Amino acid sequence: MAKIKAEPFAFPVKHDELALIVIDMQRDFAEPGGFGASLGNDVSRITRIVPDVKRLIQGFRNAGLPVIHTMECHRPDLSDLPPAKRDRGNPSLRIGDEGPMGRILISGEPGTAILAELAPVKGEIIIEKPGKGAFYATELGAVLRQKGISQLVFSGVTTEVCVQTTMREANDRGYECLLAEEATESYFPEFKAAAIAMIRAQGAIVGWTAHVDDILESIAHA
Repeated sequence: MAKIKAEPFAFPVKHDELALIVIDMQRDFAEPGGFGASLGNDVSRITRIVPDVKRLIQGFRNAGLPVIHTMECHRPDLSDLPPAKRDRGNPSLRIGDEGPMGRILISGEPGTAILAELAPVKGEIIIEKPGKGAFYATELGAVLRQKGISQLVFSGVTTEVCVQTTMREANDRGYECLLAEEATESYFPEFKAAAIAMIRAQGAIVGWTAHVDDILESIAHA
């Protein structure tokens, strides 16, 4: 079996059962004037990973492997937005309010869209998720089963919230999870470091972590 150089030990990859998940690379989280910036975050930390995420996406496309994109967003009527979620964050600008790029984190609004550089191509799956984890109230599990996927490579934002939450959900469902370190980011560097440590602690208790170049080298020779 092929292996990808990873931590805490090599990842035993099954190339015909492997897919890439790109978590929430959306304008509202990465561009000035978006929801992330309204909370006082430095969005340049998010945009700087775009080249590595793009390389990873292209590598999977070139290898004929599935690429799945997620977007955190809610229905226009807010029926899938719990008050407990809406009431947190910036009191002056909440999910569903009008922002510089339309209603914040609402399906179909400009700010909810994936960054143009990372936009899905025809045939790629897009999962709209109302929660932090991509399995909650979505068709992701059914999509992965239909495609025969047992291993997931993770990229996107933020490392400690939506990425780690989805990895933990996937781990509990029996998927083998690998985080691409340069293709994920947090607004807080210490949170990213802590999340990576937690993911691969105790013999990959949640999953593995690896460098983008090592992942790309493996799938290029699959």
